[in-house]
Amino acid sequence: MGLFDELIEASGGRYIRAGLTMLLVGAVVLGLLSVNWPIVKGLDFAVLWQFRWALLQGLVMTLLLTAAAAACGIFFGTLLAILTQVPFAPARWFAIGYVELFRNTPILVQVLWIHFALPLVSGVNTSAVVSGVIAIVLQASAYFGEIVRSGIRAVPPGYWEASDALGIPRTTRWRRVVLPPAFRIMIPPFVNMTISFFKASAILTVLQVGELMTVSTRIANAVFKPIEILTVAALIYFVFGYAISQSTHWLERSLAKREGR
Repeated sequence: MGLFDELIEASGGRYIRAGLTMLLVGAVVLGLLSVNWPIVKGLDFAVLWQFRWALLQGLVMTLLLTAAAAACGIFFGTLLAILTQVPFAPARWFAIGYVELFRNTPILVQVLWIHFALPLVSGVNTSAVVSGVIAIVLQASAYFGEIVRSGIRAVPPGYWEASDALGIPRTTRWRRVVLPPAFRIMIPPFVNMTISFFKASAILTVLQVGELMTVSTRIANAVFKPIEILTVAALIYFVFGYAISQSTHWLERSLAKREGR
């Protein structure tokens, strides 16, 4: 390699950063030039103050839906993951079929089918909130189940071999030997999936369950301020989604301290 080639290779990162910076500056300039400034100057965010409690209630409903998706999804997902490991074939087929069904169909279709079609089939009517919770928990269980299954497979074989050699009962082996290290591996994907369902809860606006997106669209239609209301709703989603993502580091540090690392 010649001296000129070495210089190009050594300074390649600097050229790439400079190019990306120029592209970013150009995009910002084009964006500012294309903004309709008279409309921006006429935005009135003060109107949000009179609807603060409605937005807060919508946020609380969104957080409750997210908590239900995460808690129930992890619980039932763990059961599904365990079923995929048992020697009883029908149980494995059920777990695999469940995961594939709810992972490979859109949550919007599931929400509408559960709320409108399931009552016709079963004869049992559910409220919009109950239908929304059922739909989001069913899909969360499928996704969390796949995460747990991957985490279990990531546990070193020595754990299984040691528990077999010691004659540890099957229930104790899952509860004390296999699942604790598996859950440590699964913390980042758990948090990422929780954020996904926090955002996906907005799809339940089709049933008007009263979560943040439903409340935001109602207020926007009532006061004819869609830009202001939806902008604030987006900021709320961002702030809480970011806070949930940062909890990953807190959990990992807590576990590391507990293990003395």
